[in-house]
Amino acid sequence: MKRISLAWQIFIGLALGIIVGAIFYGNPHVADFLQPIGNIFIRLIKMIVVPIVISSIIVGVAGTGDMKSLGKLGGKTILYFEIITTIAIIVGLLFANVFHPGTGVDRSHLTKTDINTYVETAKTTETHSMVDTVVNIVPTNIIQSLANGDMLAIIFFSVMFGLGLAAIGEKGTPIINFFRGTADAMFYVTNQVMKFAPLGVFALIGVTVSKFGLTSLIPLGKLVIVVYAAMIFFILVVLGITAKIAGVNIFKFIAYLKDELLLGYSTASSETVLPKIMEKMEKIGCPKAITSFVIPTGYSFNLDGSTLYQAIAALFIAQMYGIHLSITHQITLVLVLMVTSKGIAGVPGVSFVVLLATLGSVGIPVEGLAFIAGIDRILDMARTCVNIVGNSLAAVVVSKWEGHKIKDESNLAA
Repeated sequence: MKRISLAWQIFIGLALGIIVGAIFYGNPHVADFLQPIGNIFIRLIKMIVVPIVISSIIVGVAGTGDMKSLGKLGGKTILYFEIITTIAIIVGLLFANVFHPGTGVDRSHLTKTDINTYVETAKTTETHSMVDTVVNIVPTNIIQSLANGDMLAIIFFSVMFGLGLAAIGEKGTPIINFFRGTADAMFYVTNQVMKFAPLGVFALIGVTVSKFGLTSLIPLGKLVIVVYAAMIFFILVVLGITAKIAGVNIFKFIAYLKDELLLGYSTASSETVLPKIMEKMEKIGCPKAITSFVIPTGYSFNLDGSTLYQAIAALFIAQMYGIHLSITHQITLVLVLMVTSKGIAGVPGVSFVVLLATLGSVGIPVEGLAFIAGIDRILDMARTCVNIVGNSLAAVVVSKWEGHKIKDESNLAA
């Protein structure tokens, strides 16, 4: 009997979760039974991420061992991230200006959601500038950074450690072999954990639907449609053109990542697929040194879906309150989002925190976020998919930029 593919297993889990959540809508006991299952799956993934990132970067950098080459790689990566995320913000503003998702929305018919946790997080990060982010990349205590899951600090330490191993020559070989074995072992563990993905998806989506239901989408249906349309446009057109330049067909690329996209969409978490997209990018020919650096760094600096959504959400709230934003105000919004989306990278609930830190600068009431917080999970699922495609493609683009080719047998050529 032919085995059901992982993508179909996840899709079945997603469908069953929606059905169960809809049947038991409003029943608080659903979360009591299903939430622990979903939490265990997410924790299993988080358990894997840091060891894979550390071991992969150390092995990749030790293999390169050239500070000048790594400096060029870092510069090209950050430049690419900044260009693409800026385009994402502009696409978001264009869609919000053309389709006006907030115009005519009656606030009295909307349900407010408590956003105090996001407000508190924003207060602790409001003075956290881009300069602070650069400074905090250098860890004072790597053990503490590992415990906190501070990815940028972990990447920095791993790069420096890899360079150190390359510098000491043969004496570093046993340590490199150790980390190579660690990476291989953790990728094996990843494949085992992924067998539980359908169950995790079923639990997480079941809890979401049982709490919020599907009726919560109706008053804000236009916002959901505009956000999803903008995300699809960005992937097919902006990333499609970028992929074409890199010699990759975007439709084949999406098909190649179907398992990861379905899992990311269901869990609304890019982190759940980080190990698998690193593995898949290496399989098609992206060098380990590039894949292990570009993809984890992209999780802080290349959140295309998140920045696109933030631009639409900001204008939606302004339109809902009847506030007209001039071209000058919208340019200010672009510039502020460019900084704040990087300046507080890695903060939980980052999209809402960035918006809280941004809206006030252009005179938009931050309390407007309470009206869209209830459907944020649905929107988060879409922006997660964009983040996954964007970061995966970034590894291909930078690899191409560095003179490497995608394997012919990968069947991804444009």
